[in-house]
Amino acid sequence: MRTVVLVVIVVLAVIFAVLNRNALLFPHTLSLGFVTYREVPLGLILLLSGLALALVFYFWAGVSRLRAQADSARLLRDMEALRANLDSQEGSRFAQLQSHLDQKFGALGTGSTTQLDQTLTQQLATTNARIDALQRDLNVQLAQIDDYLKRKLR
Repeated sequence: MRTVVLVVIVVLAVIFAVLNRNALLFPHTLSLGFVTYREVPLGLILLLSGLALALVFYFWAGVSRLRAQADSARLLRDMEALRANLDSQEGSRFAQLQSHLDQKFGALGTGSTTQLDQTLTQQLATTNARIDALQRDLNVQLAQIDDYLKRKLR
């Protein structure tokens, strides 16, 4: 889009220059303060300097856009690394939970049955509720990160 605008501006400037070439090439006296030039086409100098400024700003905008894209790519890489880290932490949490449950079930085999059954039922319900809540929370966070990454990669 920027290229199209620049091409339109240059084409309009060329058409303007062709239609008004006599006025652009009319000789003027140019004073720079310490030196004076006689019979200089001042209109042509101003037109060319305007086109040069348009080109400078065009390339400056291109560099700014490239910097923004580089920052966005760096952010996406960081987000992907964070997602991989969260995935590995999720695996370690489930391993810890499995070892904790194995410990509790091993301890249950050696205690009194009626009181142990009540305690076990309470602990099992609490643990299951906590596991479900953690899993839902983790799935929501991973889905949000995944959606964010997909939006940024489009």
